Amino acid sequence: MTLKATFIGLTAAAAMAAPAFAEYPDRTIELTIPAGAGGGTDTSARKLALLLEEKLGTPIAILNVGGGGGSVGASQFMQAKPDGYSLFATWNSPLTTVPQVQDVAYSLDSFTPIASTSETAYTLCVKTDFPATTGAEFLAELEANPGKYTYGNDGIGGTMQLAAERIFQAKGIDAVAIPFGGAGETLQNFLGGHVDIYGGSISTVLPYVESGEAKCPIVTSAADVPALEGASGLEALGLADKETLLWRAILGPKDMDPAVVEMLANVIDEAVNDPSYVEFLATKGEVPNVVKGDALGARLQSEYDALAEVSKALGL
Repeated sequence: MTLKATFIGLTAAAAMAAPAFAEYPDRTIELTIPAGAGGGTDTSARKLALLLEEKLGTPIAILNVGGGGGSVGASQFMQAKPDGYSLFATWNSPLTTVPQVQDVAYSLDSFTPIASTSETAYTLCVKTDFPATTGAEFLAELEANPGKYTYGNDGIGGTMQLAAERIFQAKGIDAVAIPFGGAGETLQNFLGGHVDIYGGSISTVLPYVESGEAKCPIVTSAADVPALEGASGLEALGLADKETLLWRAILGPKDMDPAVVEMLANVIDEAVNDPSYVEFLATKGEVPNVVKGDALGARLQSEYDALAEVSKALGL
């Protein structure tokens, strides 16, 4: 049975109520990415789009709209028709972090949650001569020396800064945040000795950990990360509720047809768990993580609320 036939059979009542969706999809789907070409979200979305084209039997056109930490693309996308032919491939920051520090034209209610796709932790790393190795030692060293250490991050109010501050505030730590334009810039300043601590994505710093130039005492996920042997997850430090992840998702415009949302979520689930995509994610230090529909909406709201508390405490 074809995918379209299965969809029709499973959603006959919905199709009768909205006959325009009876043969969905029957034309090109446009996938907006709120970032420039070549970045992590772009490469992940393009790889996923190839698999979705096969499973949906229709072309997917990519539209990159960068700027404003993803807010420009998000603001533009919210004007799209909720007909299933406009989708939004984003990471969590434009929805849960950027609105904490910028005036944006959208809210979480401006979108229809469809499915998340993958996730990874951030990490805090130091040079090998830093006087701490384990996560507990690292936090103790920072706590004992308020204002002494600087940590690079992806910008004022960026997800990395808020992820770090959730941990630091819980432990009463005063470390100095130094903003940069992204993980790559943070890494160069860390390697150059301009900041004491690298704060950013795992994939960016991993080659330097493997070469012995850096060590990473802590990750921002509750669980340990196999790629960073020796790094403590937050659960081991009694801080599991302070977990902050970099994760990606596919959303639609507000008021999409629920039957189309369910169908797309299931197809995305299949594509994300395709062995070729799982292997691709592993090269980026990411793992599949599919959360669908209302559950995804709840995840977005929970993260938004948690980061709002941190932003308020920082006076952002």
